Amino acid sequence: MVKIIIDYEKCDGDGTCASVCPVSVFEMLEKPEFKGKQKAVPTNSDACILCRACEVQCPQQAITIEE
Repeated sequence: MVKIIIDYEKCDGDGTCASVCPVSVFEMLEKPEFKGKQKAVPTNSDACILCRACEVQCPQQAITIEE
């Protein structure tokens, strides 16, 4: 089972992960803990194909994929 870990302290919500993911694992959502900002949330992690595009292309290095 894939575990997608987002470091929300690093994530600035630029949406790179959502745009590069070929299977739409991420949604840009606004949550109270994000203090009015949208950030990437892995809402469909079961669809992850372990391509690691999100992990590699995140400019803030906020994503870690664990197998």
